[in-house]
Amino acid sequence: MPTAYRGRFAPSPTGPLHFGSLLSAVASYLDARQQQGTWLIRIEDVDGSRCSTDNQHAIIKTLHSYELFSDEAILIQSDRYDLYQHYLEMLIARDLVYPCQCTRASLKSTQGLHPKRCDSDVLQPHSWRAQCDIGIFEFTDPIQGPQHFDVSQPLNHPVLKRKDDYFSYQLAVVVDDHVQNISDIVRGADLLETTGQQLWLYQQFGWQSPRLCHLPLIINENGDKISKQNHAKAIPNAEPKVLSSVLHYLGFKDIPSDYSIAQLLVWATERWSRQQLTQANLSLSENDQVLIR
Repeated sequence: MPTAYRGRFAPSPTGPLHFGSLLSAVASYLDARQQQGTWLIRIEDVDGSRCSTDNQHAIIKTLHSYELFSDEAILIQSDRYDLYQHYLEMLIARDLVYPCQCTRASLKSTQGLHPKRCDSDVLQPHSWRAQCDIGIFEFTDPIQGPQHFDVSQPLNHPVLKRKDDYFSYQLAVVVDDHVQNISDIVRGADLLETTGQQLWLYQQFGWQSPRLCHLPLIINENGDKISKQNHAKAIPNAEPKVLSSVLHYLGFKDIPSDYSIAQLLVWATERWSRQQLTQANLSLSENDQVLIR
């Protein structure tokens, strides 16, 4: 792991940037800046069936309108097919992955899980699954506290490359975080669910995992996560009031009301601490529901 702090924000361009995504972006940015570190933007568009360049450009434009600029060139995952294929072939050579032609219908009896190696071959269209049967991983999350992951509970072999030739998030994110020398990741707690499988991949490659910090989720009045799946609307560009709302939900108090976006970021960087957040989900107030509808 690099000694200097290197963080990143890695949105998927399946839609425009919404309030929850901006909150994650600002938190990761403040964490990097507070430690005099490097902050990167990466576009995670490996799922070509759902991502678009229009959304990619809109997300970057919105981030820039909030003075959130990558310290290095923005990495686009769809440009890195050969790199992911290289690391997949390393796993194939070690018999850590296997071809799979199973369908959703055939996995219905296991509730969609794929708990054991199947008898598929490479003669027909197939995905590649990781045979992660054994692995226990533990770390203390600065916000979520002690974490324990046993990849055998429940046992499920994740897809690393799909039948339609798109790579999965699991493989791409691990490869890119390693290649970009990411030391610290600040992201939403919804990603804890797949963290064990990612740590398993780090172990197989012999790589050190970045330090992980998972933010509490911001939810609407129904208790649902603010997300594209729940039709959260795009945030307006360059709105200091929106940034002030983000800072409020990140635990800041007495936020200046007359500051520009650039001034707010400097002010927040000087005061940022992960300890101002707790494990509890962040409930969007009734007055702030307009930010997501």
